[in-house]
Amino acid sequence: MATEMGDWDGSEKSLGNPVLDAETQRNSIDRRVRRKVDLNLIPLIAVLYLCSFLDRGNIGNARVAGMATDLHLTGSRYQLAAAVFFIPYSLLEIPCNVVMKLIRPSIWIPGIMLTWGIVMFSMAWVKSYHGLVAARVFLGIAEAGLPPGVAFLITLWYRRVDQARPISLYFSSATLSGAFGGLLAFAIEKMDGLGNLRGWAWIFLLEGLLTVVCSLIAFWRLPDYPETAKFLTPGEREHLVEALRRDNAGQPSHFEKKFVWETLCDYKSWLQTLIYIGLVMPLYSFSLFLPTIINALGYSASEAQLMTIPPYAAGCVCTILAGWGSDRMRLRGPFIMACALLAIVGYSMLYATSPTKLPGVGYAGAILAACGVFPTVPLMLAWGAGNAGSSLKRAVIIGLQSCIGNLGGICSSFIYRTQDTPRFHLGHAIVLSFLCMAFVVAACTTILYSRLNRAKHELCLLEKIDKERKEEFSHLGVDSPLFRYAL
Repeated sequence: MATEMGDWDGSEKSLGNPVLDAETQRNSIDRRVRRKVDLNLIPLIAVLYLCSFLDRGNIGNARVAGMATDLHLTGSRYQLAAAVFFIPYSLLEIPCNVVMKLIRPSIWIPGIMLTWGIVMFSMAWVKSYHGLVAARVFLGIAEAGLPPGVAFLITLWYRRVDQARPISLYFSSATLSGAFGGLLAFAIEKMDGLGNLRGWAWIFLLEGLLTVVCSLIAFWRLPDYPETAKFLTPGEREHLVEALRRDNAGQPSHFEKKFVWETLCDYKSWLQTLIYIGLVMPLYSFSLFLPTIINALGYSASEAQLMTIPPYAAGCVCTILAGWGSDRMRLRGPFIMACALLAIVGYSMLYATSPTKLPGVGYAGAILAACGVFPTVPLMLAWGAGNAGSSLKRAVIIGLQSCIGNLGGICSSFIYRTQDTPRFHLGHAIVLSFLCMAFVVAACTTILYSRLNRAKHELCLLEKIDKERKEEFSHLGVDSPLFRYAL
C-alpha cells in the first residue's frame, strides 16, 4: 500500500556505531527499539485479551458443564443470557475510547479489567437465570473499554504499516483463550462438588480470580506513551517519538469535537464498519457455540471441551501469520478477503455434511472456519485505524467499528438454536451470509481506496505538491492530497 509514512529514522545520538554506514545503523536502531516495544507491550496486552475472551466466552463451557440444567436454561434462555452481554458492551465502546484520550492507559485498562474480574468471580454464586442475565450485563459494561482501548494503544506505539502484526499477535491470544478455556474447563469440571460448588461455578470463580491477579500486574507494568517509556533509553525514546511524529506528520493531534463528527459522517467509516460486522458476528458465534457444535457431532461433553483445542490452536497460528504477511506486503483488504474465503469454505463444509454420518468432515470444517475467521478481525482493526488519520479519529473509528460490529454478537447468540441440532443449518447459513457480505464489501472498499489514491497522486503531480507541504494541508486530515489510504 502506498503511504506517506516515514521510516524509524529519528535521532541516533549516542546510539550509533561509527563503523556502520548510516543505513545499517538506522536498521539496527529500528530493530532494537521495535524489539523492546514488542517485549514490553505485546505480551502484557495478550494476557489481558486472553482474560477478556476467557471471561466472555466461558459461558459456553459452563453450559456444557451442567449450568443449563442447574439454572433451568430452557428454550432461548441461554441465547438471551449470552446476548445481553453485547448490548452495553457495544454501546459503551466509543465513549470508552474517547475517555482513554483523557485518562492514562495504565490506569484505565487495568481498572476496567479489575472490575470485570470481580464480576466474573461473583458469577460462581449465581443461583438463577435472572441472576445470570444481570451478571452478564455488568460483565458487558466492564469489558466494553478493553478491545477498542488496546487497539488504540497499539496505534500510539506503532507506525501504520506495522500495526497489523502487533494487533494480530495480541489478538491471537483470543484464539488461545478458546483452546486454553476448553482445557481449563475440562480440568475444572473435575472439581464438581468441592466447596459445595458445581463444576461450572468453579470455572467462573477461578477464571475470575485469574483476571483480578492479571489486572493488578497490569497496574504496575502497562506502559502509557512512547514519550514516557521507562524501558527505553533517552536516545531510544527520541528515536521512537521522532519516527511516530514523521508517520503522523500533517495530521492534527489535538482534541476537537468536529473530528468526532467528521469520522461518524464519513461514508468510508461505515463501509469499514459494515465489513467488521460481517467478520465479528461469525467470530462470536464460533466462540459461543463451538463446544455445542462439537457436542452435536456425537462427542461427549468432556470430549467436546477437549476437541475445541485444535480449531483454536490452528486459528492462533493463522492469525499470527496473516498479521505478519499483511505488514510485510503492506496490504489489508486482500488478506481480509482471503481469510473470509477460507472461513466460507469451512462453514460450507459444516453446512453440507451430516454430523452423524461424517463427523470428521464437520470437525475439519470447524478447523478451517477458525483459520479464516480469527485473522480477519485484527486485520480489520489495523485497516480501519490506518485509514483514520489523526489519533482522535483513530480512537473514534476503532470504537465505531467495535460498537456497531459487536451488535452482531447479539445476533450470533440466537442463530444456533437447540431445535436445529445437530445440523444447525440456520446458524451456518446466517454465518455464511455475513462472511459473503464482508468479502464483497472488502473488495469494493479496496477498489475505492485504490482509486482515491490514484486521484490524489495525479493531483500532486498536477499541482506540484510534495511532502514539504504536509503542514499546509494538515487541517484536511485524510482528505489531504498527500495522505494515502492503506489498501
